[in-house]
Order: sequence, then structure tokens, then C-alpha cells
Amino acid sequence: MTELLSNYISGQWLNGQGAGTTLHDPVLGTALVRVDASGLDLAAAFAFARHHGGAALRALTYAQRAAMLGAAAKVLQANRDTYYDISTANSGTVKNDTAVDVDGGIYTLSTYAKLGESLGDAHFMRDGDPARLAKDPLFQSQHVLTPTRGLALFINAFNFPSWGLWEKAAPALLSGVPVIIKPATTTAWLTQRMVKDVVDAGILPAGALSVICGSSAGLMDQLEPFDVVSFTGSADTAAIIRSHPAVTQKSVRVNIEADSVNSALLLPGEAVGSEAIDLLVKEVAREMTVKSGQKCTAIRRVLIPESLYDSVAQALSARLAKTTVGNPRNESVRMGAVVNREQFKAVHDGLAYLKAQTTVLHDGSSHALVDAETSIACCVGPTLLGTGNAAGSDAADRVHDTEVFGPVATLVPYRNHDLDHALQLIRRGQGSLVASVYGSDPEALGKAIPELTDSHGRIHVISPDVAALHTGHGNVMPQSLHGGPGRAGGGEELGGLRALNFYHRRAAIQASTAVLTQLK
Repeated sequence: MTELLSNYISGQWLNGQGAGTTLHDPVLGTALVRVDASGLDLAAAFAFARHHGGAALRALTYAQRAAMLGAAAKVLQANRDTYYDISTANSGTVKNDTAVDVDGGIYTLSTYAKLGESLGDAHFMRDGDPARLAKDPLFQSQHVLTPTRGLALFINAFNFPSWGLWEKAAPALLSGVPVIIKPATTTAWLTQRMVKDVVDAGILPAGALSVICGSSAGLMDQLEPFDVVSFTGSADTAAIIRSHPAVTQKSVRVNIEADSVNSALLLPGEAVGSEAIDLLVKEVAREMTVKSGQKCTAIRRVLIPESLYDSVAQALSARLAKTTVGNPRNESVRMGAVVNREQFKAVHDGLAYLKAQTTVLHDGSSHALVDAETSIACCVGPTLLGTGNAAGSDAADRVHDTEVFGPVATLVPYRNHDLDHALQLIRRGQGSLVASVYGSDPEALGKAIPELTDSHGRIHVISPDVAALHTGHGNVMPQSLHGGPGRAGGGEELGGLRALNFYHRRAAIQASTAVLTQLK
């Protein structure tokens, strides 16, 4: 029988009491490890994190907590090769895709370690300058941010078991808030191993970092008024979380990242063969294939002038045709598998749903698998769909409403020289995490950006002058905000030190200037 991964709660490693759920290699189909959380004393675990872990963290300054994050990053870096092996086996990712998750997580953790140094030896943060409350400036109001005395529960998605852990945990721990992580069961192995390595290194106080692998049943029931919960996943599950009594009755603070039908927009005025079009084609193909399209930020709709539809379709199809799909252990393979059979079926079902209103421009089934059995491997070739013309883009409501979480994108032409039409189509996504904009004219790009900021968390602008510098449409950098309005969940993460706001409580202190200067 495969190894049963332990849960780390109440300062100790504990096994669940059930048989557990077996995790599998999505390419080879072999059993890897088991996870189980049944029978755990969740009430005791949450109380231990809240009171022991929280008190120990809050006793430290921001700079001291930042130093712990830096030490944790060094531990993770030292074990990087092991994480790559686990990711290949459990997520079916090629090395470049593993780097996005593993190295991205370590980089984010290191970034917050450096950001925390700037906060110094304080235990709270001032929020703005004092404001006079009376004619005499002696009596003023000073807003401050202090770490919440609760804990942070993270319910994470399957696609980023490393980055999804550290992009949430880094700002929480820096804030002085203990963390309980519930990784997605399917890919929990990598998260559990990273937590184990940091715990074994003795860097953090007991109760500061916990991990529960298995069912999420009962976790929300343990939350108290000063706790926070952050969720990444489907809109349906997000709705359940928002309606839980912990949220509706105890006012537990919630951050949600949900479905997102992200867009790439080519501005009017570009001619066939322009550098802006080449950049668009390159980025769309990359976003479709990195992690087999299993990224919340991946490009799902590609908006171009109607006159360029055929030429862009041909260029994209030609680039996608070069993508080798199969076993990530083979050096010639550029795209591995989706995470499991359930996701494999979901992608095919989603494709069938979109095909009812689109045509296939590049068929993913044309890709022969390398070193993988089609009856076993959860591999899906990259598939490009198209709405045909501007009228088809207006009529294809499924394209604007449906996110197929795999290597799938749709070419959506808009009326020539009609940027307003393109913007109308983009807004039909009802709020997204990111849109990327491509063009050669800085003035036109500058005018288009404000038309997108109200419905997107991030705008990634790619012009020829930054061709070799930009970080990528789908790459979430810790310095920039991650989240989006509307159907994207309405949440915010990262954005540098802005991320700490979620884990702090704001209060106004009304006092004399002499008293305010004594705040430490």
C-alpha cells in the first residue's frame, strides 16, 4: 500500500483515521501516495493555531518575521529538486511548467521576506497621516493597522500546490497571522512536503503553519469572528463559502478567486506581419500550453480585428502544431497532462460545449502522444477555436461565459477599426483576473487601458519596446495585484505590501498629539 501523508496540526504530525484517497500520476496512472484527514480534532487544531501560533508570531516584529520567511525560502531552495520530482509525478508537468509553480512560490516567499525588512521593528502599521479633529491641532485621529488575533484558513486549488501555498502564506505570516492550509486533494503531496521541510527546519513557532490533507469537511465550522479565509477555485464552491454561517453570522473576512474568462486584445491598426501581432501569437500559444492551460490567468479569448482573423488563425495554428504532448519525463515533450481523469473529462466536455458555437481552427486531437498511452494518460492537445466573424463573436455567448480549464482558447474577431466593439465583447466576461493588450502605438495603448481597469484586476500591456522584458500575461508577480472583480471573485491578493491589509484590522485612534507620538 502507498504511503499515507501525515497532517501537521496542534504542533504535531498526525495521520487521518481512514483509508485515505490515493493520488495518481496523471500520465502513467500509477498510485503515488494517500491523503486523509478523517478523525482529526479540528477544534483543537484551530485553537492551537489561533492562540499558540498567533501569540508567538505577534510577539515578533515585522523584521523578525521577515527573517523567518527568508530562512524558509532557503530551506525550500535546498530541496528544490525533490519538489520538481513530486510535481512531475503528481501534476504531470514538464520542467518549465514546474518552475512556474515551484520557483514561483519560492520567489514570492523571498520577495515578502525582503519587503518585510522595510517595516522594521514595529508591531503595527500606521495608515496615513494624523488628521485634525478640532480647531486646535492637539487632538487628532490616527488610523493604524494591527494583525488580526485570528488565523488564516487557505482552501487552495489543484493547479499551483507550491505557488498557491506561498503567495497566501507569505503575507499572512509576515503580518503575524498563523496559517492553516487545506491543499486540493489531487495535488496535495507537494504542498505537504514543502510544509514538512519548513516545519522540520524549526524556523517557525509551533502553530504558525499547519497543513490538513484530505476532505475540507468541517473546516469552515471552526472559524471564529477574527479569522480570515481565502479560497481559490470554482464559483460554485465560492458561493457555498460565502453563505456559510461563519461568514454571514460571525463576519469572517473572505477573499475569493474564482472563474475567469481572460482576454488578449490586439488594438486596431496593426498590419499582417507586424511585431505586435507576432508578440500576440507567441504569448497566446504560450498561455495555452503552459501547465496544459490549467492557469486561472490563462488567455481564453483572443480579440482581433475581423480582417486579421484568417492570418492570425494560421499563425497561431502553425505555432501550436509544433507543441509536443505526452510524458514530461521525455526531453522532447513541451506539454504534459491535465491533473487527473476528472479534469480530462471536464476539458473534453467543455470543448464540446464551445464547439456548438465555434469552429475548430487547430484540433488538439491531431497531436500524437509521446511516451504515453492514450487510454491512460490525461493528455489533451492544444485546441484553438474561432467564432468566424464579428457577428459570430456577438452570438457566441458560451465563449464569453465559459472557462474551459485546459489548453483551449477562442479567436474572437471584432468589427474592423471598432475598439468599442472589442471592449463590449471583453466586458461580457463579467470581470476577469487579467487582460493583455497588444499594439505599437503608445498613445492608443494609453487610451485603451482605462477602459479595461474597471473590469480586470491586472492589465498587461505588451508593445514592441518591452518584447524582451515583459513578465508574461499569465505570470502573477508578487509586486502586482492578483484578483479581479465580478465573476473572478472580487478578491485581491499580493500587490506588494498591500497584501498585508487582508490580515490586519484597521482602527482609528483619537488622542492628543503627545499620546499619538508614543504609539509603538
